[in-house]
Amino acid sequence: MSEPVKRKIDYNRREMPKQLPQVRSHNFYEVALGYPPETAIEEAQRCLQCKKAGCVEKCPVEINIPGFVRCIAEGDFAKGIKILKEKNCLPAVCGRVCPQEEQCESACIMLKKGGQSAIGRLERFLADWEAAQGKLELPEIPKPTGKKVAVVGGGPAGLTVAGDLIKLGHKVTIFEALHKLGGVLIYGIPEFRLPKAIVYREVEYLRMLGVEVVTDFVVGKTRSVENLLREFDAIFIGAGAGLPWFMNIPGENLNGVYSANEYLTRMNLMKGFMFPQYQTPIKEHAKVAVVGGGNVAMDCARTALRLGAETRIIYRRSRQELPARLEEVENAEEEGVIFDFLTLPIRYIGDENGWVKEIEYLKMQLGEPDASGRRSPVPIEGSETILPVDAVVCAIGNSPNPLIPTSTKGLQIGKKGNIVADEATGKTSMEKVWAGGDVVTGAATVILAMGAGRKAARSMHEFLCSG
Repeated sequence: MSEPVKRKIDYNRREMPKQLPQVRSHNFYEVALGYPPETAIEEAQRCLQCKKAGCVEKCPVEINIPGFVRCIAEGDFAKGIKILKEKNCLPAVCGRVCPQEEQCESACIMLKKGGQSAIGRLERFLADWEAAQGKLELPEIPKPTGKKVAVVGGGPAGLTVAGDLIKLGHKVTIFEALHKLGGVLIYGIPEFRLPKAIVYREVEYLRMLGVEVVTDFVVGKTRSVENLLREFDAIFIGAGAGLPWFMNIPGENLNGVYSANEYLTRMNLMKGFMFPQYQTPIKEHAKVAVVGGGNVAMDCARTALRLGAETRIIYRRSRQELPARLEEVENAEEEGVIFDFLTLPIRYIGDENGWVKEIEYLKMQLGEPDASGRRSPVPIEGSETILPVDAVVCAIGNSPNPLIPTSTKGLQIGKKGNIVADEATGKTSMEKVWAGGDVVTGAATVILAMGAGRKAARSMHEFLCSG
């Protein structure tokens, strides 16, 4: 009897085509172009289909990853997207902005040999394939339970809660403060990384499932949480992290010094007008400095570059400590963003009209690791340097939106202004009120907010069915 032939493992991950740097740096079209079907099938066939899939355990929204990947390998894309959307109502979004390398892909067994399955790219492929078909297959919605749920905030956490609960038969209404659903997906992430049409498409899917949407409705002002509780059986708060951080250094009140929140919202809504003192959206050879090293900082810098500015990242540690995704750092470098590592701004200097014109910064050197495990930056005495600028964007983080926490009696608030909620269930100190996403954790990733929404929806469903 012959021995079974062992499968030869393919460790070579299929690359995804992208716009050329010299082209994409001058437009707002999506950088990554996605897999064609034949490449997606090849990539999916690399998956080892592990019996104990670590990738599933590492996915915050519990997607059946081997299931949808196997369908792609077999060419059954329709079945694959059905499996994918059982757990994820935003697959096209997650396939683009989820840090898969830190989540599902970090558990791929092929990593031991230098390989890795491109799970996120395959997720994106299925979502885009479904959109290209021109029709959506809707799941069967069970008989209405008669229970009503209010979701405060139309960002990733709120959209996930709405999608999960509507599919369980509850009536769901999303209350969004701004004029479109999506939260950071619409107002915070640039078009070249996440096209708005994709977010609109995912939101429309929820509407087709029966989710009601009320926009331009500021909970905490238009109506309070307590007032909504008179009408709804349960409330989920996913108001996000809308309070920007600054460094509290001289000159931060100068014109031309922006928070990343304001800057990216302006760019996403207006595609320019960063320099109102000039007749055009951007003056020729303008110099823009972005302070920070995370994904948001990369988004800010790459946006300014596309508007024609000479753009640089100012970061107090080295390249090795950058918290941004490696893919985004490499994209920024390819496009021409300048990186000034080991530099720390200490003041902004203005002109006679009150506009920022210079940054003074210190050179740094790395000392011992801090609590995060990264080496702490230490100033080098006498290294003060002046850098000419036309605009500065501060992208060092955000705190939860303070409006609901400060206007809702009985809601326990943490030291950083966050709503205190149980990590496993999303329950808050108020009866019938749950919370999740950035309003609980502070600024984090889209997929972690969605994971919190998934946990909260499960707990809310148990509560709604018990009464």
